[in-house]
Amino acid sequence: MTRIRVVWRLFPAFILIAVACLLAGTWYTASSWRQFYLQETATDLEHRAQLVEIYLQDMRPAADPAQINAICRKLGKLTSTRLTAVLASGKVLGDSEEEPQRMDNHGDRPEIKEALQGRVGISTRFSFTLGHDMMYVAVPWRRGAETLGVIRASLPMDAIHGAIRTLYQQIAWGGLAVALVIVLLSFFMARRFTGPLDDLQRGALRFARGDLDRKLPVPDTAELASLADALNYMAEQLQNQIETLSRQGKEQEAILSSMTEGVLALDAMGRLLTINPAGAAMLRLEAAAIQNLAVQEVIKDPGLKWFINRTLANPAPIEEELEIKDDGRRIFQARGTSLRSAHGLSLGTLIVLRDITQLRQLENTRRDFVANVSHELKTPITSIKGFVETLLAGALKEPENAENFLKIIAKQTDRLNEIIDDLLTLSRIEQDAERRQIFLHGQKLQGVLQSAIQVCETKAMAKNIAIELNCPDDLRGLINAPLLEQALVNLVDNAVKFSESGSTIQVEAGRSGAEVVVRVRDHGPGIPPEHLPRIFERFYRVDAGRSRKIGGSGLGLAIVKHIALAHGGRVTVASTPGKETVFSLVLKAD
Repeated sequence: MTRIRVVWRLFPAFILIAVACLLAGTWYTASSWRQFYLQETATDLEHRAQLVEIYLQDMRPAADPAQINAICRKLGKLTSTRLTAVLASGKVLGDSEEEPQRMDNHGDRPEIKEALQGRVGISTRFSFTLGHDMMYVAVPWRRGAETLGVIRASLPMDAIHGAIRTLYQQIAWGGLAVALVIVLLSFFMARRFTGPLDDLQRGALRFARGDLDRKLPVPDTAELASLADALNYMAEQLQNQIETLSRQGKEQEAILSSMTEGVLALDAMGRLLTINPAGAAMLRLEAAAIQNLAVQEVIKDPGLKWFINRTLANPAPIEEELEIKDDGRRIFQARGTSLRSAHGLSLGTLIVLRDITQLRQLENTRRDFVANVSHELKTPITSIKGFVETLLAGALKEPENAENFLKIIAKQTDRLNEIIDDLLTLSRIEQDAERRQIFLHGQKLQGVLQSAIQVCETKAMAKNIAIELNCPDDLRGLINAPLLEQALVNLVDNAVKFSESGSTIQVEAGRSGAEVVVRVRDHGPGIPPEHLPRIFERFYRVDAGRSRKIGGSGLGLAIVKHIALAHGGRVTVASTPGKETVFSLVLKAD
């Protein structure tokens, strides 16, 4: 049996491997550079179009078409770019290389359609106007919130292809040079292959166990040195790929963990591949304990199960609102779509959940507010209208009844005016807070509390109610004095209204850490526990009949709440029915 030397066995294999790697690397490099060059060209055209769009923002298309065309021609010449200004209707208003009136309507161009939808449109196709392939990049042409049209920049593909061909030639020559070097080095190292293989075997086994940090020693023999280099290179590439995959996994995990939406990824069989912390919290699940389980075993809510089943069976995206009732009523906006690979293969389903419970609660609150304000305004208006009709029907001839009716009308008018004043006050506080026009200053609280008490003393004395103030002289807070006084007047006035004759109201203030707490304590009938969560809503009344009889617009506590929020603080209430009620304003200390 003829024995063939190792060098002649390994040399062709080395050459084949090296050439294959070189071809793959050359192809990948050429493709990457081509893609990079095209992307950079598109980005450059986008920037040029955006500069023109900025230049034309203040122009009126209807009044300045000739000037716009002249600007396109001037800027196109300066930048060696074809620039086109197109109205939203598709009419060409200006072009750097053609007369606009001779050009077709451009509304059907794909890049124009894309730009009119607010995105950057990119298209490469044959230009019938110029007679060769062009790359087009279009950006929206806006003036404020109004979309006037599209600014498009383009370059001939001939120039781009020429640059790419030059790049290919350079890569090809470089690849040939590298290939020649590889051939020579492979032959040289193969001829020097005479050493033992034990070191390489032990090193290969070490790599197989995952120890990629320690490199193989390169022996003097050319054949083994080549093999050792190949193994070391392989280990380096594996280590880089492992680090890359690990980094990508951590990045994806960080992204999913930071999302406020719940994300569930399912495979084609309905098994749970992954769920982010927000999704696990929304569904009251332990993420680590449910991996690779069937989603039907994990999800208990029938509505969500039905939505997931429909998403698994339907490749088209699905969106729906779901109401989940477990330990409370929660509303989710659910979106389901197919999970696909980069090649378009279906891998499973992606479910995204967004908790819109608070949004729906705000909408319900708004509807309740509209209903309540309508009811509150209708009551005095109906009363006024009724007595006016009575007077017009003949009661004016009865002086005693007419005077009584007019007093009632005046009282209802005052009530209507009070409601409107409080609504305006509440609106002004909200607007000033949103515009950051409520300015806080560090000052002592005692004077503000005394002023508020003085405003309410007349009503309190009429009911034989005493108001006591307990506030340290040096207590300071970050406050807006007029607003804080208004909030305290509302709280003390409420306390006077609902306190029995001969009782005492305490106004207390003190410091608690970095905060200042102002309490108004009364010994009236108290508030039942079921009403406490809604006591600060607009027009909310614990006892509607008694509250209207006592007076007030029903907005006092809502004003207090918004004043507290404007101070960066909060207001709380604690009540023991039949014993006492304590309202607490928590503000920032100075």
